[in-house]
Amino acid sequence: MVFAQTIFTRAVDPIIPMIATGLNIDVKTAALLSTAFAFPYALIQPVLGVTGDFFGKTKLMNACVLVMSLAALVCAVASNFSLLVAMRVVAGLVAGGVFPVAMALLGDLVPINQRQVAIARLLGIALTANVLGAAISGVIGDLFGWRGVFAILGSLSLAVSVLAFWAFRNTTLQKPPPFNRAAVIANFRGIFSDPRAKFCFGAVFMEAIFIHGLFPYVGVLLGGIGETRASIAGLLIGCFAIGGIVYSLFVPYFARTVPERITMITGGIIAGASLAAIALHLPWQVQIGVFSAFGLGFYMLHSCIQVHVTDLSQTARGAAASLHSSSFYAGQAIGPIIYGVGFAHGGPEPTILFGAAVIVGVGIICARFLRHKARP
Repeated sequence: MVFAQTIFTRAVDPIIPMIATGLNIDVKTAALLSTAFAFPYALIQPVLGVTGDFFGKTKLMNACVLVMSLAALVCAVASNFSLLVAMRVVAGLVAGGVFPVAMALLGDLVPINQRQVAIARLLGIALTANVLGAAISGVIGDLFGWRGVFAILGSLSLAVSVLAFWAFRNTTLQKPPPFNRAAVIANFRGIFSDPRAKFCFGAVFMEAIFIHGLFPYVGVLLGGIGETRASIAGLLIGCFAIGGIVYSLFVPYFARTVPERITMITGGIIAGASLAAIALHLPWQVQIGVFSAFGLGFYMLHSCIQVHVTDLSQTARGAAASLHSSSFYAGQAIGPIIYGVGFAHGGPEPTILFGAAVIVGVGIICARFLRHKARP
């Protein structure tokens, strides 16, 4: 289910210029499809987190994948931009009921000393879907147009949702506690009473603005060096995810031998330096390596933050994970707008370089202030 949801996360970005041409709108308007997905994803997260905690995590994940796949199929036949945006909003509202809930489920099942490896493996699944989503959508777009992307990937997710309902029909987990409004309020209060919360949620918000907010403009940046193929934009975005997969493969080594604060600082520096390199408009063949390093640095930093998120509360991990995703996707919603304004008024290079400086700062701040609680 995580695979089926995350395959859509970056699938639309490579075909943004194609959608703009097909619907006779400008690229900046088409890029708002990322905002249309990310903003409702962010807003609905606290509700979905509470739903998972009190009504069952696997049931919620199943239902969300089904609705998301149906929204994608409607996108495939959308005759105007308004309907396309509406369906992306619907997809965003339910997509947050999959990966964050799966991360919270890991927090329930895996001890803290093994959690970084478990989360990295979950990330590996999600990142593989990101690679395929970005790379395949570019190829499908070149062969069948942007509607083919929604039709094919939507059909895949629909098949996964049906299989998931069948596979989990007889699965029983620990019965969730009965819904209690006072308990919900106490859970959120408990999460924010941990001083790490503001750094966790603030850090992923800034990451999303200045890293993921750039992805809808990858095709535009490539157009500036004469490369207009959607498949190349998809390749570069896929390489970002490949960098994350490399990290997920080596995370057992990192967890054993490298102090967490060093991992966060190093990740921030690598991600910031890679973002600065993107501002140089290098040939796309060189940018394959740049985007791979970009993903490696991002996930070195981001996965460490996620471990702390799962430790903010022992009784409301779904709520904590949902607040994390809410912050992250709020940043993804705002990011394309900030880059659009920055590109229009200051130019791509200064805007991207400013983002690079912010990401390095995020790594340093996280390394300074995120510390695990002492346990008996």
